[in-house]
Amino acid sequence: MFRCAITDRTLFPGDESQRHAALVQQATLWARRGIDLIQLREKDLLAADLADLANGILAAIAAESSPTRLLINRSLQAAVESRAHGVHLPAHSPLLPGHVRRRYASLGLPAPIVTVSCHTLAEIQIARRNRADAVLFAPVFGKSISGQLVTPAAGLEALHEACLAADPIPVYALGGITEENAPQCLAAGAKGIAGIRLFHK
Repeated sequence: MFRCAITDRTLFPGDESQRHAALVQQATLWARRGIDLIQLREKDLLAADLADLANGILAAIAAESSPTRLLINRSLQAAVESRAHGVHLPAHSPLLPGHVRRRYASLGLPAPIVTVSCHTLAEIQIARRNRADAVLFAPVFGKSISGQLVTPAAGLEALHEACLAADPIPVYALGGITEENAPQCLAAGAKGIAGIRLFHK
C-alpha cells in the first residue's frame, strides 16, 4: 500500500521556528517508516520559505537513506530551488504536469513526480490526459475541520469509478482515511492512501 503524508505545521505548538523544526522531525520519522511520498502543503509560506523547509526535509530523508520522495504543493519555484522530487498540483491548476517536467528538464534536474488533486471524474480525465503520475482523489469519507464536516463524502463507489477512469494512473484515496477504513479504499481500487492527521503520530 502506497502512503502519502501531507504536512500541516500548524498541528505543532510553538512559534514558527519551533513548528519548522517539529515538521522536519516528523518528516524524519516518516522517512524512517518508509512513507512513499511527503507532500509539503504549507500554502501560506512564500516560495523562499517553502524551499528552506523543503531543504530541511530533504536532508532528513537523505540522512535516513530512505526511498521517501518529497513533493511541493503548488510552488514550482520552491520545488526547483530545493531540488525536490516533484510537485503536487491542485485541480484546475494553470500549471500542468508537462510544464513541471519541462522546467525540471531545462535545469538538468531528474524527472519529477507530478501528482494532481481530483474530485470528479471530469478532473480525473484531465489528469489522465495530462499524464499525471498519480491522482489524489478526495474526499472519500468527507472532509472535517475542527470536528465539523465541511465537505460531504464522495464514497467508496465514487472512488472505485475514479480508479477505473484513471487507469493506468494510480489513485491515492484522501479525505477521512483511517487505519480502519484504508483496506476498503484498496478494495475499491486505490493503490494507496493519503492524509494529514492520519500520519501525524
